[in-house]
Amino acid sequence: MRVFRGPRGPRERRADRIPAPVRVLLCCVPGIAAAAALAMCAGGVERASDPHVRAATVPRHTAPRPPVVPRSVWLGGEARTQPAPRYDDEVRAVFVHHTDTPNDYDCADVPAILRGVYTGQTGARDWDDIGYNFVVDRCGTIYEGRAGGIDRPVTGAHTQGFNHRTTGIAALGTFTAGVPVPDALTDAIAALAAWKLGPTDTDPRGTVRLVSSNGLSRYAAGSTATLPAVAGHGEGYQTSCPGEALTARLPHIRDLAARLQGRTG
Repeated sequence: MRVFRGPRGPRERRADRIPAPVRVLLCCVPGIAAAAALAMCAGGVERASDPHVRAATVPRHTAPRPPVVPRSVWLGGEARTQPAPRYDDEVRAVFVHHTDTPNDYDCADVPAILRGVYTGQTGARDWDDIGYNFVVDRCGTIYEGRAGGIDRPVTGAHTQGFNHRTTGIAALGTFTAGVPVPDALTDAIAALAAWKLGPTDTDPRGTVRLVSSNGLSRYAAGSTATLPAVAGHGEGYQTSCPGEALTARLPHIRDLAARLQGRTG
């Protein structure tokens, strides 16, 4: 907060900034209470006059929440005991992944497949929960992944260095070069990205600045990276995920997500 110095003392300056009715009221407030009230009023005026402080605004570009299958449906009573979820203040970017699992599944079997992914990450890898915030199958069904609340900015465990202020969306399957990518899958990823980025009015076609939390990412710990708002896993971490075929569809996903947010430019 900037403090402006003038020819008068700070106490005189603060008093002059308080409207006359408030000064009259303060005269009726005894001792310490009057001093505290004076400080609160003066601080409020200074903050309001600071051009760097912007009033909260309602995001102009939002999208409706798509249907999401809760983790209780696919995981049931098989959840391991785990720490309480962690949260960020907002979601500024989306990372797209693939699960590197077979593609020739029946969509009716997805809950069982997800339990296998969950067991692999919490068992063999000893993670506290599944790393992805959401998983999308080839039929376009979206599943809640990591625990903490579908509507909340849950801190995931999906990419080194950039789990904060991001959401991890995994496409169920393997999408290396030449593998067909179903439209239902990309449409669902776009709808999910549009909704998650809406509260921060983030354009899915744009870029965001994120701070790397550790040096295992492509960026040194503490450094700021400029990344796509809808990024492939490989943008932040040295990996071929989400595969060449799905990476090639990211421009389409970004454009569709922007249209779902009502962006026309």
